[in-house]
Amino acid sequence: MNKIQKTYLCRPDISTVRLTKEEAYKDVILTAAHSATKRYNEHIGLIRSWDFNRDRWQYPVIIDNMMNLELLMRAFHLTGDSLYYHVAVTHSDNTLKHHFRPDHSSYHVVSYDTITGLPHAKQTHQGASDESIWSRGQAWGLYGYTLMYRETGYERYLNQAVNIANLLIDHPNMPEDMIPFWDYLSPDIPDTNRDASAAAIMASALIELSGFVDPTLQAKYIAVAETQLRTLSTPEYLAEPGTNGFFILKRGVGHLPANSEVDVPLTYADYYFVEALIRFKNL
Repeated sequence: MNKIQKTYLCRPDISTVRLTKEEAYKDVILTAAHSATKRYNEHIGLIRSWDFNRDRWQYPVIIDNMMNLELLMRAFHLTGDSLYYHVAVTHSDNTLKHHFRPDHSSYHVVSYDTITGLPHAKQTHQGASDESIWSRGQAWGLYGYTLMYRETGYERYLNQAVNIANLLIDHPNMPEDMIPFWDYLSPDIPDTNRDASAAAIMASALIELSGFVDPTLQAKYIAVAETQLRTLSTPEYLAEPGTNGFFILKRGVGHLPANSEVDVPLTYADYYFVEALIRFKNL
């Protein structure tokens, strides 16, 4: 059994279908996956994200979409329908081609011209500026390419995940406790918000990625993830039971430029924190 197969079979968040043997849950997965393919445009080769701001974006694709590809790969495994695989891989390849800068940091939004199929705008909608390094967006990319390597075995996805991981870990603006500022290039560093959600997503991704790399990188990634989990488990980030709206983590940042969901609990922060803890326990 190779590393990819082993990680896939041991993943703590594998589908409820496998855990419960409840066949009816397959319909939910396949309905959602089918709906996702309806937002895919073969000419552009990507799944469309938003439908608003049509005056700014013709066909916007956000880096967050990389997280949706696991659903498509699950549908592929359940049905054998190659459409799901094709959409996931094509979306990953075109995101890799157009979303990333030479230093492996990512734009948040890339909008495509519907006639040429090529980008007409590259922006970072929730970051400090279009050319900034919005922390959660980088974490989505790291997680997304790690999962796509697990699902496909394509080295280009592993290489991208490693490139993103090293950028984030080694960035001069990454704090020692490994909880990133909401944007690595925020002009207000260090007097600005940290983002617990970015740290939780990153920790979970690093633990999985550590199973695909050489021993030196493995030790590096596990050490960073452990630091992140230990920091998130301190009173600074971990809420007292019964407080914080019954969320686990505090200090998430949704969309700081719009003053939306700033220094608050976030559902996905809790989800990936728990996932990371389980993955770390199972190392």
